[in-house]
Amino acid sequence: MNLMNLVDGPSAAIVLGGTLLATVLRAGIGDCRHTLARLGQLTASGFDASAARAELAQQIQEIRRDGLLRAVPHHYDDEEFDEATGALIGNRSLKALLATHEKHQRRRLGQSTRAVRTLAQGAELAPVFGLAGTLVSLSQLPAEGVAHGAYAGAISMAVVTTLYGLLLANLVLSPLSRVIERRAMAEERERQALIDWLTEQLAEACPPARTGAS
Repeated sequence: MNLMNLVDGPSAAIVLGGTLLATVLRAGIGDCRHTLARLGQLTASGFDASAARAELAQQIQEIRRDGLLRAVPHHYDDEEFDEATGALIGNRSLKALLATHEKHQRRRLGQSTRAVRTLAQGAELAPVFGLAGTLVSLSQLPAEGVAHGAYAGAISMAVVTTLYGLLLANLVLSPLSRVIERRAMAEERERQALIDWLTEQLAEACPPARTGAS
């Protein structure tokens, strides 16, 4: 098999360009920019639960030793834990910490959903433009008669554009969508486990919420 027969610039331009344009029109420029940013983050190191736990352990020791009234919030490399421990100490309440965690969790999941949805739309559109390329190639057949060379070239382009659409959808866009989704879910599990551990460690140091006058 000659793999060079599968290389076709016009076919690639139709499938890639059409899929990109249609995805931008359907999802919007904002979601597409956000998706590109999320794809760029795949090459960076993810959330380090062990490092975060080690930093939080120092804060826990200080709270146990000095109490919430005299504790000073630490500054972490993570926006959520900066804000969550600040809310914990400022309000002297685990409820404030959990509320901050839930707020950041909703934001992160919303961002991941935007990227997953945009890539899924691209995967849905790619085979459509593979079919569009097929129709374009067949439209190039001469009306006065089909020469052997023209017929072979049109059929080749028709097959290649269909192939490009399927490959783009199933080997690029759909897998990238699942990678972002799995990474987001894994991070949320690690963060939730860390928050559960943190609340357990601080349960005795935090006064119970008042339910009303007796």
